[in-house]
Amino acid sequence: MRITPFFLFGLALCAQAQTPPPPARPASAPAAQLDKVEVSGQATDETKRRASTASKIVISREDLLRFGDGNLVDLMRRLPGVTPGGRPGRGGEIRMRGMGGGFTQILVDGERMPPGFTLDQVPPEQVERIEIQRAPTAETGARAVAGTINVILREPLARKLNEARLSLGFDHGELQPNLALTHNDSTAGGLNYSLTSVLNRQRRADDINSRTRIEPDAGPVQERSQRGRSLDQRDSLNLNGRLQWRLGEGETLQLMPFAVLAQGQNQSQFTQGGEPRYTQVATQGEGSFRMLRAGANYQKRLSEDLRLDLRANGGGANLRNDNQREESGGTLDRRQNDHTDNRDRNLNLTGKLSLQTAAEHAWVSGAELEWGKRQNTRTSLQNGQPLQGLGDFGDELSARTLRSALYSQDEWQASPQWNLHAGLRFEQIDSRGQAGAALGEVRNRSQVWSPMLHALWKPDPRSREQLRMSLTRSYRAASLNDLIARPVFNSQFPSGPNTEYAADSAGNPNLKPELATGLEFAYERYLSKGGLLSANLFARSIQGLIRRTLALEDSVLNGVPTPRWVSRPRNLGDARVYGLELEAKARLDEIWAEAPPAWVPLQLRANLSLFRSAVEDIPGPHNRIDAQPRFTSNLGLDYRAPGSPVSLGFNWSYTPEVLIQQTEILSSRTSKRVVFDAYGQWAISRDTSLRLALSNLDPLDALSQTVVDSGSNLVTTESRQRTFRTATLRLETRF
Repeated sequence: MRITPFFLFGLALCAQAQTPPPPARPASAPAAQLDKVEVSGQATDETKRRASTASKIVISREDLLRFGDGNLVDLMRRLPGVTPGGRPGRGGEIRMRGMGGGFTQILVDGERMPPGFTLDQVPPEQVERIEIQRAPTAETGARAVAGTINVILREPLARKLNEARLSLGFDHGELQPNLALTHNDSTAGGLNYSLTSVLNRQRRADDINSRTRIEPDAGPVQERSQRGRSLDQRDSLNLNGRLQWRLGEGETLQLMPFAVLAQGQNQSQFTQGGEPRYTQVATQGEGSFRMLRAGANYQKRLSEDLRLDLRANGGGANLRNDNQREESGGTLDRRQNDHTDNRDRNLNLTGKLSLQTAAEHAWVSGAELEWGKRQNTRTSLQNGQPLQGLGDFGDELSARTLRSALYSQDEWQASPQWNLHAGLRFEQIDSRGQAGAALGEVRNRSQVWSPMLHALWKPDPRSREQLRMSLTRSYRAASLNDLIARPVFNSQFPSGPNTEYAADSAGNPNLKPELATGLEFAYERYLSKGGLLSANLFARSIQGLIRRTLALEDSVLNGVPTPRWVSRPRNLGDARVYGLELEAKARLDEIWAEAPPAWVPLQLRANLSLFRSAVEDIPGPHNRIDAQPRFTSNLGLDYRAPGSPVSLGFNWSYTPEVLIQQTEILSSRTSKRVVFDAYGQWAISRDTSLRLALSNLDPLDALSQTVVDSGSNLVTTESRQRTFRTATLRLETRF
């Protein structure tokens, strides 16, 4: 309800009519002074989703922390239309609509992160909310064929607040401690600020269990196997802050520092059967990741209708790895040492003008400029000597990118029933790099125009039903690594074989962007007590799909052309993707009016996403987009009895087996994924609670398989890895 002066005046009249008049006061008595009353409010996640013309899902901090997940990847598997890669509890790639290979745009505070950074490096305690956009807009960017996931870090409040979270987790017998602290305050000088630090340690023990079977057209069947164990440890410190000044009426300045400091060690021991055979293979390595970014955002209201917004964000990241591999007791004892050092620097500048007209138009126009530089150093030694053949490509790689963009969009209310949103965006990306005398300088330029149109229709402006429609153009640019990567020989070069299953890899400077035309239709019904029912139908037509293919190429080894199997990205043909996403969440009495009072607080959550795709130049029936399953599903509930300090909940998620025909000769298979999670929370007091989270209660082995059928050889490689039940006990307090 909106509180207006007329509403307060009406309350006063009613009170006066029902209350006897007070006794008369002396004329000399001073007039009574009314206390000043200020009423403020903040839009809920439901309100933001409902009001947005372009489809947007907002996941609140409360929902993010409910299951006590140790990383964002595991957390996101419960969200509608989001499919994580990897095993439960082990992180992996985040995909929307099951589309792997970089079709999903990942942002942190609206900015793209440098290479080497992954979302599992952001602990959930550091996050304020997550915004998911199913269709791109001109302002958020067109590099979002599947959609955009924007992770918003902690934001300042207008009051003093301290939070602490201490977690102890257990994963396959290994302890996982975590400590998160947040300090929020304001000063008399108009500064609101929030500082968050998270200290985390992860120790993960795993089995090594893989097998390769080679069946040639002529000759005996060969097998190679690896059996052993590995242990990884990662220590990290995450820091971020928000400092917001009110410089004047309608003028603010915000600073956003963000740092990730991580150090890791890994070791493994296993035996290798087949050729080459070793009774013991031992690996050990250590690495570090350092990222420091600083952002600034200046906003000023130039007039009643016009606002200026300037942003600058830049920083650097260093990723270093040292690895040692010793093979003994076999065909040929050897020791290999590899050192890599990646140094990335980037700067992003944006400016936009927002104009709110009297005719309900919200115009936004802006420009972006993003500069990036990468320096890579690689050293490989075998038995203390430089590795044969790599000298042709050099030990240094230098690459630069420059991206520029212009956009304009208009969002307006054409009538009480119709909200419209139209935009146009232009982007140009220039990439160039130098990777040794054998490759010379590599250059690539791509340009994309992206028109976008969104519409929101309400049959009745006061109803809880609405329809969404979107027609967009988006794209996926080739990554710098795909364009300029130096050739990399397989891990057992030169003693091991170079075959279809142990191929080299290289980049392709002639890649072009993948272009996608997208269509969306959605129906949403908002229930009376915060529930939601929605159905979203989408389609994408992709041109110039990029996929890695295997081929025999003449590789230059010490100046001599030598035929070797090489995996290289190429633009294939076109692809089609379409699907249906269903979502429901409601309190029990919203769907069952006669629910018993004790069960009314039960909250139900469910989503089901159905996917289909086809790559035209690859034979079917499994010629699907990389890593896309046929469907994903989630079912969950949360319950807290009235007057009880205990909350309970569970979630069940299911992803079926995935079989992909990646090229004419290469196919891959991934086993089904079933994860059952549960949590219990005890509110000790208003500001302190204890949470027990149990994840992957019924562990299933994760099986991955690749099959290469080159005509002369049928090569099957299988890897079976166990998954583990995990438990986390977390104490949360505010003070």
